[in-house]
Amino acid sequence: MQQPYDVLIIGAGPAGLSFARSLADLPLKVAVLERSSQSTLADPPEDGREIALTHLSAKLMRECGAWQRLPDDGISPIEAARVFDGQSSYSLDFDNDNESLEALGYLVPNHLIRKAYYEEVASHEQIEIRTESVVEEVNTDDNFGYVTLNNGEVLQARLVVAADTRFSETRRNMGLSATMRDFSRTAIVCRMEHTKPHDQTAFECFHYGRTTAILPMNGNKSSVVVTINSRDAQKFADMSEAEFNHNIEQQMDGLLGEMKLIGKRHVYPLVAVHANQFVARRFALIGDAAVGMHPVTAHGFNLGLRGQATLAKEIANAIAEGEDIASQSLLKTYESSQMRVTRVLYHGTNVVVGLFTSESRAAKLARKATLRLANNIGPIKHLITESLTENDLNGTSPLQELKNNLPPVPDFIPVAKAREKIEQILPEKLHPLNVLGLK
Repeated sequence: MQQPYDVLIIGAGPAGLSFARSLADLPLKVAVLERSSQSTLADPPEDGREIALTHLSAKLMRECGAWQRLPDDGISPIEAARVFDGQSSYSLDFDNDNESLEALGYLVPNHLIRKAYYEEVASHEQIEIRTESVVEEVNTDDNFGYVTLNNGEVLQARLVVAADTRFSETRRNMGLSATMRDFSRTAIVCRMEHTKPHDQTAFECFHYGRTTAILPMNGNKSSVVVTINSRDAQKFADMSEAEFNHNIEQQMDGLLGEMKLIGKRHVYPLVAVHANQFVARRFALIGDAAVGMHPVTAHGFNLGLRGQATLAKEIANAIAEGEDIASQSLLKTYESSQMRVTRVLYHGTNVVVGLFTSESRAAKLARKATLRLANNIGPIKHLITESLTENDLNGTSPLQELKNNLPPVPDFIPVAKAREKIEQILPEKLHPLNVLGLK
């Protein structure tokens, strides 16, 4: 067995590569294991996915040098957002009212982010990237983690970190359970050009039976995401180009004029995943291996960047204090911090998806009421906007902030008795506030 590593990272997607870059300036021996070829990592294929980055994500990318490697024409500011329900012209509107911010966020193609991070990590010789490496088994003891590759080689490290997709085999191998939700829906993702300008505005249209999202790219081009029942996915994927163009034009009611497909359509089944634990002995989950989100709120990638930065910060602090970089207390601190953010967003997003995809009369009425309430109650709208932009790694989430600032419950409501009943029936880990990360 060769000399042990300090950290082994399984998966060279954006989460794994960003974590490797976050460790690059620390006195650590780090390796990234990836099953893809070096040529694929160096020049990833376009996959149709455009990532809506928060200000925190952009800041983290700037600090490590990855942002500077993105081409200027690959970064598109999102200056406003409009949410529609059904055929109604009424919309929930989000505008950038913060003069210190250039935009609400930024839209960047996924393959350009992956390319930028690979180039940045590859420029640091102390980070070893081992391509075409397939992990067969992972286990740990009190001193080390052990990763067995399909060629029989066994690698050893003080800490093993999995960043190998939301369907992580490593997570399963380490005995960490996860909550999964199959929405029975599929996203058809593509790029389109149009004759009318989008004014750097994102549109989310919750039509009955389907959702159409329009995300502004530079020029008169947009990323289009059509979410439909999975049984109809192949029909949309196989539509002629002319038929597809007309379909999207109709769904947008001519808002962007004539629309024309650019390139191919990509098909992605929608499954959300949240690991019930993010850590084990000398082992941690980051990225989609920890939390894989439904794309409707655009939080998935941003949570992955936040998570790796949180774990890297804890490791840096441990090195400064001369402590173990994979101690149980360090890993639990990371888990607790990340759980507080992810649980609220994960469960909240799933509630939103359930509400805005249900075809029941009650749900349709609730949707219209929700949009109007959010549009007209300033504090709630502000908190949603803050959640969309996100600017601080150490700040509490807007939903946590809302909970902290709620008015006291009136005396005539028997809160104590209700709490006592809940605690008698449910184990501590299933307490509603624990599930949401608010306790």
